[in-house]
Amino acid sequence: MKVTGLALVPAPSAADLPKVTPELLASVLARYSRSNDGIGAILAKVDIANPEASIDRILRFVDYGHASIGGLTGGLAVALDGVSMWLAYKLFEIAQMADGQESSTRYITMEPANLPTAAELGIPADLAARWHDVMARAFAAYHAEYSRLDALAAAEPGRVRLPAGAKAAVATRLRKNYALDRARYFIPLATRTNVGLVQTSRMWATTVKQLDSLPHPEARAAAALIRDELLKQSPRLMRHSFAEGSYQEQGRQELEASLRMGLAQLSDQPLADRVWVKVDRETPPWFPQAQAVGESLRHRANRYGQQGQATRRMKVTFAWNNMALAELRDLNRHRTGHRYTPLIQAGFYLPAEVDRTIHSSLLADQMDLTRELMLRGSPAYAYSLLLGAQTPFEHSTHADKFIYEAELRTGMGAHFRYADHLSAVLREFLAQVPEAREWVVEGTAEPE
Repeated sequence: MKVTGLALVPAPSAADLPKVTPELLASVLARYSRSNDGIGAILAKVDIANPEASIDRILRFVDYGHASIGGLTGGLAVALDGVSMWLAYKLFEIAQMADGQESSTRYITMEPANLPTAAELGIPADLAARWHDVMARAFAAYHAEYSRLDALAAAEPGRVRLPAGAKAAVATRLRKNYALDRARYFIPLATRTNVGLVQTSRMWATTVKQLDSLPHPEARAAAALIRDELLKQSPRLMRHSFAEGSYQEQGRQELEASLRMGLAQLSDQPLADRVWVKVDRETPPWFPQAQAVGESLRHRANRYGQQGQATRRMKVTFAWNNMALAELRDLNRHRTGHRYTPLIQAGFYLPAEVDRTIHSSLLADQMDLTRELMLRGSPAYAYSLLLGAQTPFEHSTHADKFIYEAELRTGMGAHFRYADHLSAVLREFLAQVPEAREWVVEGTAEPE
């Protein structure tokens, strides 16, 4: 694992603007909120070349509960090379206000050499060889299925749904994506990937604190490395980034709940799709909703258009019983509201094009390894999972954000499986909010 902080510098066109460090920016804007002077007058009182005294004087408010000052630092960028897919998922779960990207499974190395060591992940020493064997066999299954599916798509190009008039290079890319996206369920969740995140010092401190409070050695190692990088840019605010009792206790309780549920539901068989949607339109009696749903939606030219209060005030909670981790990696990145999964293996998904009987031995051995780790109460059980593992997943947000997600995740270039998941939830939503049907555009997940 390697963590690198990226320091932003102004563009040449901004050469005449005042120059501030992240913490000086926070302190100046904090003073701005407590002054009738303009920003120029405040900057004139700060020695830009030696800002330490001004920073210390203002940022002490953070220690008295004014955490919002930490949000004034602007975006601090950090790149994490070679972290597990589990840690990448966890970062996006925790850092709900971050902007970020993770390497696609279409582009990272799929070999046992691209796994962290068992010791780095906290795999018990007596299970390390068994874990590595299962992971190596999973990669072998991935490569075998990719080769088979790529050949199948070449022999039967109608499976790929190529756009009319597609050039040869486009046809080749879409054929390969067809195979890659159906073979990916054999990829271990422990596989190394890369993640880049940008967020304020306040949110970084919370993220690092939560990582440092988890029982996973990889999370705590990442916390230390991220902290070391951010101390270079925001040394005062990162003092609030160490493990804390309430975070540790909630992490302990969540792990215990996941172990109980995981052992009770552990399976390597496919789960039939089920969805649950709860729409809450209730408003205060003194402040009723005055806008029709159609008026909230019909003026948009596309999903990025502004929606009105009718959908922005409508609360929506939706859940699936069987979200494969492959899709969870994508849907977990929608930042609004609250997302939650126990991260268990209640079933195992493989697409119709893959004969699961060929892989029954691998799936049984992988499931037995997961069971053993869970019985030992080890948080490292997560690293025994493959991306086909199916887990419950719940997301609560507002209707405008849900509609955007549904249109995005069924639209052009959407992965076929999460398009299925979003279409199922969208049907249930529209059954409860039928007046939105005319204005919500459900896509067909056509190739891009």
